[in-house]
Amino acid sequence: MAFLEREQLLNVLIGYNPWWTTGHVPKNLSKPIRRSAFFDVSKMLLHKTLRRIVFLSGARRVGKTTLAYQCIADLLTKGVSQRNILYVSFDHPLLKFFTMSDAVTLFMETIAGNTEDDIYLFFDEIQYAKDWDTWLKTLYDQSPNYRIMVTGSASPLVEAKGIESGVGRWITIKIPTLSFYEYLDFVQVQKPELPVKFDPATIHELGAKEMAGLMVSLSGIQKHFQRYLLVGGFPELVLSDDRMYAQRILREDVADKVLKRDLTALFGTRNVMDLEKMFLYFCLHSGGIINQETISKELGISRPTVTNYLTILEQANLIYVSRPVNIEGKKVLRGKPKVYVTDVALRNAVLMLDEKVLADPNEMGTIIETIAYKHITSFYSNIWSQIGYYRDAKSGKEVDIVVELPQGKILIEIKHREDTSIGPAEAVVKLADRDDTISAIMVTKRPDDYGVVPLETTKPIIKIPAFAFMYLLGKVESPS
Repeated sequence: MAFLEREQLLNVLIGYNPWWTTGHVPKNLSKPIRRSAFFDVSKMLLHKTLRRIVFLSGARRVGKTTLAYQCIADLLTKGVSQRNILYVSFDHPLLKFFTMSDAVTLFMETIAGNTEDDIYLFFDEIQYAKDWDTWLKTLYDQSPNYRIMVTGSASPLVEAKGIESGVGRWITIKIPTLSFYEYLDFVQVQKPELPVKFDPATIHELGAKEMAGLMVSLSGIQKHFQRYLLVGGFPELVLSDDRMYAQRILREDVADKVLKRDLTALFGTRNVMDLEKMFLYFCLHSGGIINQETISKELGISRPTVTNYLTILEQANLIYVSRPVNIEGKKVLRGKPKVYVTDVALRNAVLMLDEKVLADPNEMGTIIETIAYKHITSFYSNIWSQIGYYRDAKSGKEVDIVVELPQGKILIEIKHREDTSIGPAEAVVKLADRDDTISAIMVTKRPDDYGVVPLETTKPIIKIPAFAFMYLLGKVESPS
């Protein structure tokens, strides 16, 4: 680097790292509310024996950068030298002219304090750094006192290159949008004390009295669930009083920037308009089974392009893809996937939906299933599991969400409607009689619609209102 270039780079680094002079992280960067993921991230970053590069995966605006700043603030309170912490966002345009090595070398030569102590490196939007995978491998291997955290919006792309750089150097922590439980923290709602513990795998073990007590304790939070269904789990939207403007920001920052800039840069996507049409299609059909031939014909896109774009949108953390599960012991070869938008707020923003959507039964069914899938995926993210859906080939009956665990399957059926009575022909009833089913749950609409479904099944089917189910999943995740 020439002298002028070094000076320019140093100015960028100084701007990113105000704690070098102040000794603390500005309050507007390190928010006071610490999400469940913070504790996982902090534990792995500071682990004494299992040193790993900690990779935060998640959509834009989900809070990855805030988590990085919170970790930096935590390090400072623990006595780590302010000059031994470097934060760099490779989204900065000037950093296109420098490598990761340039930034770290300049930091170590001009800023770092005692280089024998641990050095903490935070690299944001890592996919925009030139040859980042090679440089990370070098930093990790040659400097045992480097503790490294990276973030990326195109997670599988980053993970794949990280794996190529060496097995055992990475641990991935997925950062979803806010759960309903976390949402209540953000809007400063007093959360109830629970009389019993909750686990989806053992919910059927609760007696009628225990279930009633649980519902009574949760009754005060139901009114907040309606707003959560509209604003979803992106922190900025949750805290905004101007929902329409916040939706516009969400469309521009999460949808437009990802589709028009990020994916073009990362995947070489040529026809952005076709990719936008695909994402809009998935917003309209969130929770629906996707027929790629149908999409190809309706949107005028080739079948291979549809398959490619489906993968790209999943890698960009804009959608979840739920695939059919193996129930009868037969291999599923040609099962069609279901697609869910990563958060209902993004779907509502793209489709420009307002509070009227809450009165539409069909839309509400879509919204509740989308939220349930996100909560379940987050809940089981640190446990070996496969999450998909079941569809009986003969009857066409479905179970909306099936969690496959080593000990068996958890069935989750969404019945967000006034009448939740079901008959013996329903798929969830048939599967509840299987020996490998460990729990069966029906997610309902009304706050008084809970308890055991009056059908004789090997595993009882337990009804629980949607607001309570989402809250309890988030509660179990939380370390508090």
